[in-house]
Amino acid sequence: MLTDEQLDRYARHIILREVGGAGQARLLAARVLIVGAGGLGAPAALYLAAAGVGTIGLVDDDTVSLSNLQRQIIYAGADLGRPKVAAAADTLARLDPGIRVVGHPLRLDDAAARDLVQGYDLILDGTDNFATRHIVNRACVAAGRVLVSGAVAQFEGQVATFTGHLKGAAHPCYHCFVPEGTAAAAGCAAQGVLGAVTGVVGSLMAVEALKELTGAGDSLAGRLVLYDALSTRFRTLRLAKDPACPVCSGG
Repeated sequence: MLTDEQLDRYARHIILREVGGAGQARLLAARVLIVGAGGLGAPAALYLAAAGVGTIGLVDDDTVSLSNLQRQIIYAGADLGRPKVAAAADTLARLDPGIRVVGHPLRLDDAAARDLVQGYDLILDGTDNFATRHIVNRACVAAGRVLVSGAVAQFEGQVATFTGHLKGAAHPCYHCFVPEGTAAAAGCAAQGVLGAVTGVVGSLMAVEALKELTGAGDSLAGRLVLYDALSTRFRTLRLAKDPACPVCSGG
């Protein structure tokens, strides 16, 4: 049962036919883990907190640096040098004191990822390296969790939802899309990135997470959204499941 304060705070959600009171109650009960509290994780966390997601976990072992502030909008100058998970938790608590934020200041390996993922309903991956993305994907498939993944570089970004854990599903996991051993791309520090692009992609990740949690609309599973800021163009591609995938198909 929603309180009077919650009815007022989340009123714009509740009047949506696809969400309603029941959908908002699901958000309040949900546990979402965000891996990477950087350019993508920052806007995603803000929108999930504002939406009333009851528990938000943040995984990041880094501290706030001056170069982060160009795009990681959850932080301010006063946060320089602080652990990202602590600074982000303070911001989210000010935004909605009714939610719970759990900081995980660590670098993931397979064992830690398996333990963490099991305690959450849905996972967002906004990390900037393939090794961590594959660790998160393996943990999600093993635990049966939906994974919303995003990436950015320069003026471009992409978002996909992976449900390769579903038995008999035709949808791929992240490994089907980017096989392990794929040559690593240069990160934002080397290539640069337009700060607002991370806001677009991080917000899209939050939208897809909220859809999965409430059941609103069509899942992005099996599709990849590409965003090109220079041409102001979105494209959607189909992603195929690899029948020989060693992660989700037992290949």
